[in-house]
Amino acid sequence: MDFKSLAVGALFGLAAQLITFFQLHAQLKSDYFKEHIWIPALLGIPTSILFMYSVRNMVHAFGGQLWPSRLIGFGIGVIAFTVLSYLFFKEPLTIKTIASLLLAVGILVIQILWK
Repeated sequence: MDFKSLAVGALFGLAAQLITFFQLHAQLKSDYFKEHIWIPALLGIPTSILFMYSVRNMVHAFGGQLWPSRLIGFGIGVIAFTVLSYLFFKEPLTIKTIASLLLAVGILVIQILWK
């Protein structure tokens, strides 16, 4: 496994997940973005490019395998969403949310460490 490509892919994926969160949820916090939906919609272009670079690097890191990139991207997305929804929307960490987080971390550990 190429850890450099994995790290770069994970960083691109995290950046894309962060932008996606604000792209989709800014309308719930701000009337401006609720009325001007084209501004967050246009973020879809750079976000798509970040996701593509993320996948490219992670697939390279795993010798051409597709599944690890998908599952790692999922895990990163769940963790990022949980943190951001807690920080910006005060969503509580329920038992169900904590269980989902543990599953996401488990998926990451399996994909990265299991040979």
